[in-house]
Amino acid sequence: MTTALRVAIVGSGPAAFYAAEAVLKQPGAEVDMIERLPTPYGLVRGGVAPDHQKIKSVIATYEKVAAHAGFRFFGNVELGRDVTVEELESYFNAILYATGAPSDRRLGVPGEDLAGSHSATEFVAWYNAHPDFRDRTFDLDVERVAIVGVGNVAVDVARILCLAPDELRPTDMADHAIEALSRSRVREIWLLGRRGPVQAAFTTVEVRELGELANAEVVVRPEEVEIDPLSAEEMAAARAVVRTKVEIVQEFSRRVPAGKPRRLHLRFFVAPIEIVGDERGRVAAIRLARNRLERDESGAIVARPTGEVEELPVGLVFRSVGYRGVPLPGLPFDERRGVVLNDKGRVLDPATRAPRRGHYVSGWIKRGPTGVIGNNKADSVETVNGLVEDVASGSLLAPANPDRAAFETFLRQRQPRLVTFADWKALDHVEVERGRPQGRPRVKLCTIEEMLAAIPRD
Repeated sequence: MTTALRVAIVGSGPAAFYAAEAVLKQPGAEVDMIERLPTPYGLVRGGVAPDHQKIKSVIATYEKVAAHAGFRFFGNVELGRDVTVEELESYFNAILYATGAPSDRRLGVPGEDLAGSHSATEFVAWYNAHPDFRDRTFDLDVERVAIVGVGNVAVDVARILCLAPDELRPTDMADHAIEALSRSRVREIWLLGRRGPVQAAFTTVEVRELGELANAEVVVRPEEVEIDPLSAEEMAAARAVVRTKVEIVQEFSRRVPAGKPRRLHLRFFVAPIEIVGDERGRVAAIRLARNRLERDESGAIVARPTGEVEELPVGLVFRSVGYRGVPLPGLPFDERRGVVLNDKGRVLDPATRAPRRGHYVSGWIKRGPTGVIGNNKADSVETVNGLVEDVASGSLLAPANPDRAAFETFLRQRQPRLVTFADWKALDHVEVERGRPQGRPRVKLCTIEEMLAAIPRD
């Protein structure tokens, strides 16, 4: 038996690994990480754009965490299917949930569920070889596509749709996506923002890349990037990076067309009010309301319709207006915000608002889908600091069976096809070797069965 601090972490994305790193700084601490898929790293593997390989270098940090003697990874283990919260409570002093925000926010407009209307979330997962989305299909025979939203995910989707086959093939994009996108007939892409360039959520790096695409030219309407008084006020109080972002899109508006085969239209002050279908029930157009910026009763700057409406003929629509967390078994969920009810990472009882002993959250399931990968470190450290305070005050769980070996034995009985970190490294090697002859970072396996079959078994 052991008296070490034992923490179960549910999830294996950036927030999970940063939380594990912080926990393992405590003398004698042990972390068991539980992941539904056979593969770790969450959105670093399944969300980062395939043509942005440098961002994935953060995995080296996570591998150092995984090398700690107190760390174990158990993949292909799903909370609620293979193990319950109550069972985890019998093996651990604390359970930390870092499951991210795997769903998406809806537009809430008529026609949103027509054939040809999708979330950007599922498209990104599809081209990144997430096994849950391997068999999704997207009609890339259409010539015109609308993407609702102007955050980094929306920009990624637009850029991927603009890449030529020879730009796709050297990446770690799923083979099925490379094949489909190489045959794409898409020629016109619209990125649609409900507010102006000052309020746009994309970063300067992401938007600058749009102007460097070899296969597509950016089209911006000069009148949509003029700075209105409210935006000028906001920009004056903002960091210099906001002004740089505005300067980039204003420069786009002055460009002379260069005759590239695709056009990427970056629009502002427009919001969808309806997705229009044809007689077959497929997307045929998107109806947009023209917006202007006003102050609401609280003083916040909001977009409100002017009464002017336009209709944009398109055959495919992607909504990219934010990720959303999903409820976890047995945990209180804030439906409005899409997060587990918590205070600085401590899960709260919905009736008393008191912390629930031994239960914590970090990352997007804690704060909502904001920030980039690095923001999860401070977020997870805040949660773990609270956990450590609770160690000192005796406010953690007192598990009936805290033995480390006993938990692994229990899990293997529940899930004989459990995946350890050593198993993942073997799978990782297989993918990298598959990519080597083609000069690619890796060729991903796209189904759980393929992944499990590639792992050597004793």
